[in-house]
Amino acid sequence: MYKKTDLNNGLRMITKRLSGVRSVSLGIWINIGSRFEEPAQKGISHFLEHMLFKGSAKHSCRSIKESIEGVGGALNGFTSEELTCYLVKIPGRYLSGSLDILSDMVLNPSLRPVDIKKEKTVVLEELKMYRDLPQSYVYELLDGLLWPAQPLGAPVIGTVKSVKHINRDIVRSFQQQHYTPANIVVAAVGALDHEALEKKVSAIFSGKESGNPNPFVPVQESQDKQQLKIFHKNTEQTHMALGFHALKRDHPLRHAQAMLHIILGANMSSRLFNEVREKRGLAYEIGTGIKRYSDTGAFLVHAGIDNSKVGPCLELIFKELGRIRNKPVSKDEFKRAKEFYLGQLMLALEDTMEYMLWIGESTACLDKAYTLEEIVAEVNKVGIEDIRQVSQQIFKREKINLSLIGPLGRERKRIYAKLNLK
Repeated sequence: MYKKTDLNNGLRMITKRLSGVRSVSLGIWINIGSRFEEPAQKGISHFLEHMLFKGSAKHSCRSIKESIEGVGGALNGFTSEELTCYLVKIPGRYLSGSLDILSDMVLNPSLRPVDIKKEKTVVLEELKMYRDLPQSYVYELLDGLLWPAQPLGAPVIGTVKSVKHINRDIVRSFQQQHYTPANIVVAAVGALDHEALEKKVSAIFSGKESGNPNPFVPVQESQDKQQLKIFHKNTEQTHMALGFHALKRDHPLRHAQAMLHIILGANMSSRLFNEVREKRGLAYEIGTGIKRYSDTGAFLVHAGIDNSKVGPCLELIFKELGRIRNKPVSKDEFKRAKEFYLGQLMLALEDTMEYMLWIGESTACLDKAYTLEEIVAEVNKVGIEDIRQVSQQIFKREKINLSLIGPLGRERKRIYAKLNLK
């Protein structure tokens, strides 16, 4: 189903040709992110990602954008805890030129001092923006509870102090050390020819020294009691992020965890949406989410709650978590969750960008890309008891972590008393 090429210097390339499409989505993935950074360099991965769009040896900042957007394409990038990705979606006939641009950005960024100075101001404003958005900042507070004093617990964007500390020497050294073939995956999906792309990728990257795989410090998770963080802010609504340590990216029960997420809060027919919003009107926004990393993960519940209803809402959420832990889900609910899981995946894989993101991340992190057929076979092996098993593994009273942003300065004791699973 996929074609994969490994260069002698460690770079990996994976493609999937889709018939009936005219677009190609291309991504250059780097195995680097915030959890690889030294404390004094927090945010350097994210900052470097910004800088690559400011120009390279062959292309100016304006040329990069116009070359992609001028042919109807879209250009973007992102940085996470474990990965950085530069990506384009373009009409298929422009694939070669787009690879030239992305690869030159990755290998030969200009990193001009004047651009670094300006971008530091931009990133600092971005940091302020996230701090001003309680629905975003509440997750930063939660990460600090889940992984205190560890790279995973610190914001990807860095801190005001660490961003101000960045200079050209630091950025250049970081790029040269970590943006090496051993840490690079080139992924492409759509109207493409693997052999032609392989030839071009090889010509661009074969002469580059391999480098070493980027290491990170494994997480330490020794939580033995509930944790609560309240950030007092005069908001019209209390923003909540509840988190439990969960399964790593390739855990055998990962599909059961995904179905647990669907049953509890992934859509409008989920338990939390029905019980918290539809039946009782305690929140407008309520749902669940999953974070997956190489050696750990997190199961999240998020909500926007009426300031006067935080207590009743928390009680109902914990009641639902306890119910799914203690009582098997029904056959009908189980079937609907499985169909939703597979259906959403199938729909996503009709889009070249979603498909590229799927196989690119998997190849970068696991050196493996699953076919849809493999996923279907694995999901069909999940049973109702697996849902209960994973819920019992995740939802434990002493593992509760709750962050809240709202006008709750005098409510700490009352709220902490509600952090209980029955």
